[in-house]
Amino acid sequence: MKYSLVLAALLSVASFAADKDEAKTTQVAPAPSTITVVCPTGNCMKPAEPKKPEIQKVEVINPVEISKPIEIAKPEVEEKPEPNLDTNHDLLISVVGQGVAPVNTSSPAQAYALAKRAAVADAYRLIAEKVKGVRIDGQDLIKNMMVKRSTVRTSVQAMVRNANIVETTFKEGLCEVEMEITLSRSQFPQ
Repeated sequence: MKYSLVLAALLSVASFAADKDEAKTTQVAPAPSTITVVCPTGNCMKPAEPKKPEIQKVEVINPVEISKPIEIAKPEVEEKPEPNLDTNHDLLISVVGQGVAPVNTSSPAQAYALAKRAAVADAYRLIAEKVKGVRIDGQDLIKNMMVKRSTVRTSVQAMVRNANIVETTFKEGLCEVEMEITLSRSQFPQ
């Protein structure tokens, strides 16, 4: 805007000087920040000096610093490392499986037996999850940018041998079975 006013004034002075006299000349300096008008008679209109643009301080970030990974502070919670199976030591895995007695049973003994069977199956599943890992499949159905259905399926497939039941408790229809298994490096093929 500032330069367009100066340019308009310059053009009007130049056209005025061309009409009047050949002795009057107009020169424009090559730098856009300064404009010089030469008028030998002294009655030419001088354009206003352009204002210097305001300089804003901008902090330049070193591009090398941008490429460095950002370190996020972790909470001060001490995590136990996962136990590894090495050649010198055995690994003991202990789990607690839970089972609930069904409501329609013919006797308390049947309720106990069914709850214990469910707790043992749960304990085997927990051991398999710790040894082999869990496969997780997830699926989301989104319609009109909203989640309509979200499904998560977990599965584990393993062979568990030599697991021992350590303790069984049955209280108020809930059976808990503590089961453990000892793994050694020699059980796994190299």
